[in-house]
Amino acid sequence: MINISQSILTVLLVFTFGNQHIYSQDNTKFLTIKNDESAPVISKHIYGHFAEHLGRCIYDGIYVGENSSIPNTNGVRNDIIDALKELKIPNLRWPGGCFADTYHWKDGIGPKEDRPAMVNRWWGGVTEDNSFGTHDFLNLCEVLGTEPYLAANVGSSTIQEFTEYLQYVGHKEGSPMADLRKQNGRSEPWKVTFWGVGNEMWGCGGNMTPEYYSNLYKQYATFMTDWTNSDGMFRIASGANTADYHWTEVLMRDIPKNLIEGVALHSYSFVKWENKGSATKFNEEQYFSTMQTVLKMEELVSKHSAIMDKYDPENKIALIVDEWGGWYDVEEGTNPGFLYQQNTMRDAMIAGTTLNIFNNHSKRVKMANLAQTVNVLQAVILTEGDKMILTPTYHVMKMYNVHQDAQLLPIIFDAPVYTYNSESLPAISASASKDKNGLVHISLVNIDSKKENKIEIDISNLYIKKISGTILTSKNLQDYNTFDNTEKIQPKDFKNFKVKKGILEIILPPFSVVMLEGK
Repeated sequence: MINISQSILTVLLVFTFGNQHIYSQDNTKFLTIKNDESAPVISKHIYGHFAEHLGRCIYDGIYVGENSSIPNTNGVRNDIIDALKELKIPNLRWPGGCFADTYHWKDGIGPKEDRPAMVNRWWGGVTEDNSFGTHDFLNLCEVLGTEPYLAANVGSSTIQEFTEYLQYVGHKEGSPMADLRKQNGRSEPWKVTFWGVGNEMWGCGGNMTPEYYSNLYKQYATFMTDWTNSDGMFRIASGANTADYHWTEVLMRDIPKNLIEGVALHSYSFVKWENKGSATKFNEEQYFSTMQTVLKMEELVSKHSAIMDKYDPENKIALIVDEWGGWYDVEEGTNPGFLYQQNTMRDAMIAGTTLNIFNNHSKRVKMANLAQTVNVLQAVILTEGDKMILTPTYHVMKMYNVHQDAQLLPIIFDAPVYTYNSESLPAISASASKDKNGLVHISLVNIDSKKENKIEIDISNLYIKKISGTILTSKNLQDYNTFDNTEKIQPKDFKNFKVKKGILEIILPPFSVVMLEGK
């Protein structure tokens, strides 16, 4: 049994069919939603995305070039622009990842034909021509209506290069870098609030100790803005790898609060690091193991938050989970350095469950970034030539975007269990919120691979008169959308619920995600 009083707020259900499904009415669980005006707001930035120069995420993914036969705007695919607008992505992290600490921004500005090429040493050893650079990325963010999150180079750069980047992007006029930006065709500065000060400094960013990085971070952060941070810059320190609580402890202890706004955390979900298995050809044992790592996020966020609470009781510094998602072996026949993988109902389970955890910890978690946007890891979009797929993860993220900037409705819930080989996990995760228009949204995820679960929800204090639902559904856990069948998995209307005397009764099919809306 678990208490998810701070963790469940949107209802997502995925409906599946087949004789293997089991349901026992005796196992009904009761869920209580609190209408708490003091609860935190779920920051829209929890629903952020990540686009690294990795594999086919940028080149041959987002960016095809102005001369491509694929319809594009300044080289960016129009179908991807439309899809990301529909998703309402609040922020986009770029250019890495590990790539960020080898990227020198001046190589990506000016006339494209004059830009020097570079070898992407981290991802496949391919040579890039730098045709997609700072102007291209920041202009794309403007088209999408999303905030840019620039991960800047600390591992192989200098403070001078870093501060010149800040000036190039943000100074209106009166500085050499502002003049250079104008020469390159952009008169007005961009508004960039979010800046990552290096990436994975414990690993590909330089294999540093937290003590060394804390001192280096303070040096960089000092030169990023004035002493009062009056320009509102949001500086994010490179944070821990999964359960490295010592890293968070050192950063929170050693970095003065006037030099930091956010601490990052990276955690991926997989079967085993050394043998992640196929994205599509997996059995129940591998699925169960994956969901164990997914649910570990609850513990990670709780323990890192507790450390931050000790040093920051005023809750001024945000926890930023700027890399999360499923990670499997690459698809057969593809470059192992490109991290291209398909996206099944298992990934829908990862997305819904993880977002519920973030929602319920929204007091401290203020931003998160799914890895990655196109053609890499748990992507929301896959492309092949002029074809495009919206993955199950895309549909979950779109279903959940109703939680953006809505007030959390805390949940109290003893979840039923999903058992495999004598081990058990909470089968149901949930989160709920109320938006500025008074609409209530409840998201539920049933990760059980075989068993339906019945939930009763007390909604008597929410003053709901009408309820509608959406469900993501498929027949098998291993199902996914293909370029020949792009709509095999897509959201549908959900009506498998009823309300009686203020109690909402709902049956969640196996491996399902459902969003309920009450008004």
